[in-house]
Amino acid sequence: MEMRKRKNADGDGYGGASVTGGVDRNSFSFSSKTGRIRSPKRIFFFCLAFRVVNALLIQTYFNPDEHWQSLEVAHRNVFGYGYLTWEWKRGIRSYLHPMVFAFLYKVLQVTGLDTPYVMSKAPRLLQSIFSALGDLYLYKLSYSLYGENVARWSLFCEMANWFIFFCLNRTFSNCLETVLTIISLYYWPCIRESSKDYPVNRKWGLVIAALACAIRPTSAIIWLYVGMLELFLTPNKIKFIILEVIPIGSLVLGFTCLLDRLMYGSWVIVPLNFLKFNFLSSGGDYYGTHPWHWYFSQGFLVMLFTFTPFTIAGIIKSKNQKLSALILWVLAIYSILGHKEFRFVLPVLPVALMFSGYAFAQMEASDSSSSAIKKKQVPRKNHIIKWSPKLSLSVLFLLVTNIPMALYMSLFHQRGTEDAMNYLSEEAYKGRVKSIVFLMPCHSTPYYSTLHSNIPMHFLDCTPSDEKGKLDESDQFLMDPLGFASELARKWSEPPSHIVLFSSEETKLEDFMIQHSFKEVKRFFHAHFKVDRDLQSSVAVYATQEYNTD
Repeated sequence: MEMRKRKNADGDGYGGASVTGGVDRNSFSFSSKTGRIRSPKRIFFFCLAFRVVNALLIQTYFNPDEHWQSLEVAHRNVFGYGYLTWEWKRGIRSYLHPMVFAFLYKVLQVTGLDTPYVMSKAPRLLQSIFSALGDLYLYKLSYSLYGENVARWSLFCEMANWFIFFCLNRTFSNCLETVLTIISLYYWPCIRESSKDYPVNRKWGLVIAALACAIRPTSAIIWLYVGMLELFLTPNKIKFIILEVIPIGSLVLGFTCLLDRLMYGSWVIVPLNFLKFNFLSSGGDYYGTHPWHWYFSQGFLVMLFTFTPFTIAGIIKSKNQKLSALILWVLAIYSILGHKEFRFVLPVLPVALMFSGYAFAQMEASDSSSSAIKKKQVPRKNHIIKWSPKLSLSVLFLLVTNIPMALYMSLFHQRGTEDAMNYLSEEAYKGRVKSIVFLMPCHSTPYYSTLHSNIPMHFLDCTPSDEKGKLDESDQFLMDPLGFASELARKWSEPPSHIVLFSSEETKLEDFMIQHSFKEVKRFFHAHFKVDRDLQSSVAVYATQEYNTD
């Protein structure tokens, strides 16, 4: 198929020998002679509809940062009350990400739509728009590399993967970082086999990459690799560094520093503070460590789940050394750090799923006598490829394994803390809550951003101490629930109207509740099995007689 050859907008349409190798992207079906994607708007709105439903189905608690490092900060900025954790007092977080949700909250405040239900659903619905953009650009990236068949299968893999469904619509900075990563990769010429067929503006890639680093400084791990690859391949190295990297990087850094200066009230260089705490002092280890091989032996494999063999097959068959090396690079660098979490490597999960899409596209093409891979012919427009039993069983296998996992993790596992806060939010909205004490590990529930009522609340603090071995309030409570609660009660000028706790500690505090006239008013299912501590099967809400409405 004949295609027009054009240089990209930066004059860096370098071609020549390719390190990606593999299948010629022109062997797959294109929608026009110019190789343009068929109706990006339709693809986006399809993805958006899917992600909106996805967002509404997420009703569980995953990690405190979803609420405490974004929504809580945004709520405080807009409504004047909310809790800032120790990270904000040490200046290791930028306000750039929370301000996205602050804008949303401001709209809800001005329009009077800040009801308990809307406040609980709106942030994830906003994130669903970003997620849909990420889906669209994964399609576009796959299309530009391999053609329409791979693009379709890549989008299928992205939507069918349980962890993407479970996590991408949450309000973590990692989720927006993931979306920005996929969008930015699309604009980098070095990622393409040749950028002549698909002209791109590298400056856009740099701007978006810089924003990803501003939101999440560890994103620099990805862009160090991509930047060095671009520097190696581009013929205009001086122009790339002097006229693009330095000006764009400086502008984005300057903007975020000015924003943080405005919000913090003093000059704070967040990336530097973040680097000092997480890399130079291993401060993240305070929240637990994993062995160096965890991402390779457990973490990333759990995220890929049953897509793992297809991703490996796609990596081998595509021979795309650039993107496969990017995944390996990110996993290897994050493996150096002691503290590891699934969401840290989320930005490269869509790339891995694109390789699964490649494997499925090859499987599909091999089933047709007019295979684009084998014969390098363009299939007829209305040609229908009949799936082989192997392909049908593979798709069924992925759906049967991923859909139940996605729904269980999104609808059931660890939902009690969110349900409890949604209940208390409704009660507070009706004036039935005076104050709340959370006798549970720190940050186990959402906070003011969900409650959305300016009433006194107290949770057990777990700020890292400079004194090695010193127990925080959360650890003290878990060691001796009754003793800690009794000591806390002695400091009350008046008792709270409500106490929230897990069932695992409830039995140890039965006498305490009776002594202080608290009675159970609501119980919410939380989990079928334990995660980090004892089984926290349910969340109980207790109230004094005055506020016992049930």
